[in-house]
Amino acid sequence: MKKKILVVDIGGTNVKLLISRDSKRKFPSGKTLSPADLVAQTKEVAEDWEYDAVAIGFPSVVKNDRIVHDPKHLAAGWAGFDFKKSFGKPTRIINDAAMQALGSYHGDRMLFLGLGTGLGSTLIWGRNVMPLELGDLPYPGVTRIEDVLGKRGLERLGRRAWRREVHDTVAKLKVAFIADYVVLGGGNAKNMDTLPEGVELGHNRNAYLGGVRLWETDAKTRRAKWQFV
Repeated sequence: MKKKILVVDIGGTNVKLLISRDSKRKFPSGKTLSPADLVAQTKEVAEDWEYDAVAIGFPSVVKNDRIVHDPKHLAAGWAGFDFKKSFGKPTRIINDAAMQALGSYHGDRMLFLGLGTGLGSTLIWGRNVMPLELGDLPYPGVTRIEDVLGKRGLERLGRRAWRREVHDTVAKLKVAFIADYVVLGGGNAKNMDTLPEGVELGHNRNAYLGGVRLWETDAKTRRAKWQFV
């Protein structure tokens, strides 16, 4: 019997809950949101949904289903928090950009860039998923690249200048990562009017498919289908 997955996509502004691609609910995120608050509010908002397991997309570094350190945009206490015990259900956690990337992937070598509060990034090829941390890369004129491609960059530069920066940077990253194509996701991707060749728009709801794929297993080995490297 196929598992019913509750997907929890944690952003800097909202937490989105998805039980299917078209069934979405949300509640506010932000610097006061702790892991205990997340669990309590998720249970409350999704109390009438039936699900067998939970997939969490988290906006910071995750290794082996464990959060490595607290993110910039939420409260403290996330690193090492036991979500499986708190939810009382099997739970898997990956970086939020990696979850959207996994749901956006359709073969070959793909670079995913999440244009949101910051800059999420993931590289996928075959069955290999490599979460990246490109947001902290240095960038001319600012401290980090996410200060240009993220929300602050859009607000500071204005839409037209921000689009030019995105076009230029995406083209360079596509070459640097030898990507066959780039998917632009995140809440600010909708501000793009035209796209360079080899670049396509994702959708925030692809996070649902990514959360479901996180639970996929190989039919022969029964091991996880996707390998995180």
